Amino acid sequence: MHINQLNRLNRPDFVQQLGGLFEHSPWVAERAWHHAPFANAAHLHAHMVRAMHAAPRAQQRTLLRAHPELAGKAMVAKALTADSTNEQTRSGLTECSAEEFAQLQALNAAYNKKFGWPFILAVKQLDRATIIRIFGERLQGSVEVEFAACLANVEQITRWRLEALSDLPAAP
Repeated sequence: MHINQLNRLNRPDFVQQLGGLFEHSPWVAERAWHHAPFANAAHLHAHMVRAMHAAPRAQQRTLLRAHPELAGKAMVAKALTADSTNEQTRSGLTECSAEEFAQLQALNAAYNKKFGWPFILAVKQLDRATIIRIFGERLQGSVEVEFAACLANVEQITRWRLEALSDLPAAP
């Protein structure tokens, strides 16, 4: 969809088209809609990111909790969104060895226990070994640092998802 078409959509249609960019959090698109018209994908994404950051901390935490674990239960059950399935498949997470899968399960459990939300990483351009290394490193961080890191990764993930929509120019 071209940016001009998005700019002409009413709120329900806009949210229907873009509500899935932020994992199970259509409220982000709904809040960004009020800032139309958008010059390009970068402008649209900037308003969506502002909406995410302006949300109360509890709503941001709910957004983080809406994300699936990497190589987690939702992947095994084939219950990921299409975007998450694509991202985890591209990074090789669907092809983990038994050892890698066990390691990721242990990391997921430890991370969720420590922080209360799933580990979020923009995995599109990373391989399994790098993902596992970064996962282990970030598990050592503080709640505040990790919360900010997860929101920053949500920004990157949603930038890529938005750019993947047809006819939208890539963000600079």
